[in-house]
Amino acid sequence: MRKRVRIGLVALAGLLGTVPGDGAFAHHGWSGYDASKLVTLTGTVEQVSFGSPHGLLTLQTGDKLWRVVLAPPSRLARRGLPAGSITAGERVTVEGYPHRNDPEEFRAERIRVKDATVELR
Repeated sequence: MRKRVRIGLVALAGLLGTVPGDGAFAHHGWSGYDASKLVTLTGTVEQVSFGSPHGLLTLQTGDKLWRVVLAPPSRLARRGLPAGSITAGERVTVEGYPHRNDPEEFRAERIRVKDATVELR
């Protein structure tokens, strides 16, 4: 009986780890982004998160709101962009690639914040 309960708990944990939309478990490859279209966006940061697996920011550019995928937090910090170095209301410029299927998502390769340019690759 205990073995069945243990197996059931392991199976349940596996299912919970695959719930769609749960950022703590979600990760994706870069093939969803069009690396043939280098785009530059400049706008105002609405929200920013330095969580795992990638930092994210919401960027308002004119009349469009973008979800910008950044590098993992550890890489951001090593490259000179630690948590707290970008805040809502700041103007930033990001260069990177638009998502192939989601017209509101963008993968940043570099970001200009204040007077610094940070490579995210």
